[in-house]
Amino acid sequence: MPLNAKRRATLSWRTLLPWVVGVLPLMCGLIVMNWQVEREMQTSSQATARQVVAHVERILDSLSKAANVLLPLARSPCDEVQLRLRAEVTRNAFVRSTNLFRGNSLYCTSLFGDFDEPVNPADYVDGKLWLMDGNSVTPGHALLVYRASAGDQGAISTVDGDHLLTALRLIGPDVNLHIRVGNAWMGKDGIVHKGLPPPAANANVLLGSTRYPFSVQGGYDASYQGQLWRSHYPALVALLIVLGVVAALVCRWQVRRASSPRAELRRALEADEFLPYFQPVVRKGDFRWAGAEVLMRWNHPQEGLVRPDLFIPYAEHSGQIVAMTRALMMHTAQSLAPYAGLLEDGFHIGVNITADHCRDLNLLNDCRTFLQHFPPGRVVLTLELTERKLIEPTPIALELFEKLAAMGVKIALDDFGTGQSSLNYLRQFKVDYLKIDQSFVAMIGADALSVHILETIIELSAKLGLGIVAEGVETEAQRDYLARHEVDFQQGYLFARPMPAAQFLEALAARPGAALLPQAAPPEIMRG
Repeated sequence: MPLNAKRRATLSWRTLLPWVVGVLPLMCGLIVMNWQVEREMQTSSQATARQVVAHVERILDSLSKAANVLLPLARSPCDEVQLRLRAEVTRNAFVRSTNLFRGNSLYCTSLFGDFDEPVNPADYVDGKLWLMDGNSVTPGHALLVYRASAGDQGAISTVDGDHLLTALRLIGPDVNLHIRVGNAWMGKDGIVHKGLPPPAANANVLLGSTRYPFSVQGGYDASYQGQLWRSHYPALVALLIVLGVVAALVCRWQVRRASSPRAELRRALEADEFLPYFQPVVRKGDFRWAGAEVLMRWNHPQEGLVRPDLFIPYAEHSGQIVAMTRALMMHTAQSLAPYAGLLEDGFHIGVNITADHCRDLNLLNDCRTFLQHFPPGRVVLTLELTERKLIEPTPIALELFEKLAAMGVKIALDDFGTGQSSLNYLRQFKVDYLKIDQSFVAMIGADALSVHILETIIELSAKLGLGIVAEGVETEAQRDYLARHEVDFQQGYLFARPMPAAQFLEALAARPGAALLPQAAPPEIMRG
């Protein structure tokens, strides 16, 4: 607002709200989907790590079984038990070699038989497990070694690192997996590293075995989350975009509807923002105030006073003008009634009406309520018919005008001579006054044709016995010309501009002789 005044485009909540509403479902959906992707990766990472732990435990079960079978043979000479060592290798698919040690020395192997190599129990986590990066036979090749002991003797079984590598690659092809034993770990490259394995960028999990001293760490690269989005959710993302666009369009429609002229006028009416302004009408002869036309002004909370030409057409088009006029008449009555003593008897109050007011008889109640605020005869209510909408002589309209006349309400034709139905109105309805449009008054002394039309209207009103009011009087020459032609009433900036109620009452109180009227309010009250 104002309704169709051109203003510089500004960024307001009405502009931003559709964008917010459109982006909100998309953002919420993406957040939920991202949570789902992360949850899916976490679940997958845990499940994969659990499978690897279970698979390595099965391998270690084979190693443990072989080592514990051979453990009672640790005191026997190597040549007596060498075949038994080789038999365990043959029977177990995962066992690469079996060995016996006594004291801190390895003395018998399934591969070489008699052997002599030191054994350090500190190399084994919990004295059982060692992930080594190779031995003298296969240096640089990962081995997982299991040790079973009884006192200072025992058996050792090994599994080739390729079995571990196969588990890491086949069970979790998309997951970064590491097997960790103590301070050593191995990834999918098959190389044994020292220290701690690097944590995964996404869904990092660490799952330890409950039966053997090893753990499996799993997770995903930073790029894997984007791959999941691209492979699993393009259709859902597209749906979210469509929903966001639809939500934004619906919100924009609602915002425009809420900020439409109809909605804004309804809001203003509920907020009581339409106020009466009064433009005095002077009578011929002494040019004293004989009445006033009530003009509607909109005191908008942001825009201030809005020009009538910006909102009256919308109000008439939407039919809201009826309720707005009713509120205006009530404002007028409440503003003037306490100071009715300032008004001379027969003081004319003019209110504009349109075709919408003539479609039912509610206008009778509005006029009756208005007049009841004043002492009898103090105010003459004049309804000024505008021609922006054609008033049809329906039975209801004819009954309305008849009852208005019986009530003492006067009818005036506003802007006479400019509309297409002025003469029809004279023929169809009982009219009391003609209001000469200001366009004719402005041409006094300038345009001969307009002056002839003006004189014709004055003559017509005299022949029909109608009062006449000239609008838009701005110069003394216009005033004097109209006075010479016996125009009953004049109205225009020459006499006074439209003014709010307080200023109008102040001016009434300041007139000579105003204090002699009964019930006249003192000027200081008006200023308060």
